[in-house]
Amino acid sequence: MLLGSLAKPGHPMRKFFWGNAETLKHEPKNRNIDIYARLKDFWQLYYSAHYMNLVVQSKETLDTLEKWVMEIFSQIPNNGLPKPSFGHLTQPFDTPEFHKLYRVVPVRKVHSLNIAWGLPPQQRHYRVKPLHYISWLVGHEGKGSILSFLRKKFWALTLHGGNSETGFEQNSTYSIFSISVTLTEEGYEYFYEIAHAIFQYLKMLQKRGPDKSYHTAKKTDPADFVESLCENMQHFQKEDFLIGNNLLLDYKPEIIADALNQLCPLKANLFLLSAGHEEKCHLKERWFETQYSVEDIDKYWSDLWASDFELNQDLHLPEENKYIASNFTLKVRDCSETQHPVKILNTQLGCLWYKKDNKFRIPKAYVRFHLISPLIQQCSKSVVLFELFVNIFSHNLAEPAYEADVAQLEYKVVAGEHGLIIRVKGFNHKLPLLFQLIIDHLADFNFTPATFEMITEQLKKTYFNILIKPEMLAKDVRLFILEHGRWSIIDKYQRLMKGISVESLSAFIKAFKSHLFVEGLAQGNLTGRKSKDFLNYIVQKLQFVPLAHPCPVQFRVVDLPNTHLLCKVKTLNKGDANSEVTVYYQSGARSLREYTLMELLVMHMEEPCFNFLRTKQTLGYHVYPACRNTSGILGFSVTVATQATKNNTELVDKKIEEFLVCFEEKLKILTTEVFNAQVMGEAVEMHRVKMALLLSWSVKSH
Repeated sequence: MLLGSLAKPGHPMRKFFWGNAETLKHEPKNRNIDIYARLKDFWQLYYSAHYMNLVVQSKETLDTLEKWVMEIFSQIPNNGLPKPSFGHLTQPFDTPEFHKLYRVVPVRKVHSLNIAWGLPPQQRHYRVKPLHYISWLVGHEGKGSILSFLRKKFWALTLHGGNSETGFEQNSTYSIFSISVTLTEEGYEYFYEIAHAIFQYLKMLQKRGPDKSYHTAKKTDPADFVESLCENMQHFQKEDFLIGNNLLLDYKPEIIADALNQLCPLKANLFLLSAGHEEKCHLKERWFETQYSVEDIDKYWSDLWASDFELNQDLHLPEENKYIASNFTLKVRDCSETQHPVKILNTQLGCLWYKKDNKFRIPKAYVRFHLISPLIQQCSKSVVLFELFVNIFSHNLAEPAYEADVAQLEYKVVAGEHGLIIRVKGFNHKLPLLFQLIIDHLADFNFTPATFEMITEQLKKTYFNILIKPEMLAKDVRLFILEHGRWSIIDKYQRLMKGISVESLSAFIKAFKSHLFVEGLAQGNLTGRKSKDFLNYIVQKLQFVPLAHPCPVQFRVVDLPNTHLLCKVKTLNKGDANSEVTVYYQSGARSLREYTLMELLVMHMEEPCFNFLRTKQTLGYHVYPACRNTSGILGFSVTVATQATKNNTELVDKKIEEFLVCFEEKLKILTTEVFNAQVMGEAVEMHRVKMALLLSWSVKSH
């Protein structure tokens, strides 16, 4: 909304997009406007068949689909009016207010720099996608990139650039190109130098000119696919409906160069976000009351950017990518095909599960390992040390592993509750290279004091930002109550604030890597022999000692007494009226059959729960039941996100109980026919999820 307020008066971007009591009730009433009549007029003008597109995807025959479409959609009226045009509203940001420095106070604890340019509409260049091309280079994280340079300076943690292609950032009147940098404490002090490095990189691209590139399409979920296709039909030529939003269809360097040349410093807007601005920011954005201030860009930097400033020799284009797959041969089928993974390696040090893809037959694989250690949950300090270690580990991997990510090899290192989780997936040809890179970095793990300080400060902000969200705080409290030995985020935050030394982290990492049990899964276009190499490589590189009790680790769960228990926690963000009410019912250790029955119960409960608590009682926006598997102990919950200014939590709790009583009565009259339909629906949904997970690895045409 703050960015929108910088547009020229009269431009739609300056409007309030959400609506509230002021705009939908009080202001219309004061101006004698009948809001219902206006809404009806709007509907009659724009809810017309000739403005609309329809996409239907189904396994039914075309004849059946045509019959359904005619029955359901043929009665939509067509008013025959010409389509509205907004061609007269170009260049909304060609104003002095745009090229300024805005200091902004965010809700979360974060330092960030956002640089934005208002460009002419780029939608018509969808076959070339100039902003895709630029954003890929700007957002690159390998050697020679902006982020690589900033990370070496300890100024930045992440950088994102591009255009979201939503109506707010791209439409028929303008396109926004923005670059957002998450800053460290030190980076916040050097934000002008960071902006200068970004402008140097863009200038390098402008001088060098575009190179030809390509882009591949990925399979999408059916619901997302039909939505995307329906949208494409509004913007693309008929022959490009299926591929226009994904593929680079034409290479026209002059169009890319034109967009690049507009990304100059003297046309940029700077937003600097920090909670430390509060005393300096005396202005307030009208609708969300965001505190901000505005000032001219510092004269030294303004003069420098107006001149022919020098390029930065540390910034250059990406190098050749060694992770791009070239061998897509399918492995020979195994003699014994199994429906589920089987354990093919079992030692004191670890075990490996394996499943060959003999169904989809695609040249991809998925590998996951869990490095289990009893050290992690010993005390709150151990948990914090472990999460610091994993965050630094991820930071160290970011640059060397980025090329693999570009080559569609995905990886993730996660701080699990009881160990380090390593996941890699993608084309199997070069996947072992990425896996070995990760294990090599783990074996030779090291860090500098500067990196330690930077990640420690960021982890403090992460804990704080989680705690100020009611839904995250409620989840943390629920698990803290149920799981014996779990350390809450508040425990971790308080322990981190007391201080952690470099020496204690080094000692923890050494102890963690010395005693482990490793459990892994390898599946896809892999042989059993090659799959064993993954586990063997970990054992060989880490040289660890086996655990005394190498069984899977889980929390012990508290057996709740058969009575009503109430836990109320005040939100840590005093200015936030949002409240979260979760009613949890513990069932106990149950069989797979009982787990399935509970899933069916929740599935049957979703619609009436939404209808009773949101539609009829209007208690909150997010209302949902959920099946809870807490370290093997089943339960279910009903959650309502409400606002303290409208409903107190006692009322919401009471209404949830009322719903459950009503639902029990409905359950008593549930017919066999309806129940069987629910069972079939759940089975279809589970199959769909399974297929989506497996097909997400399938190869699409280039």
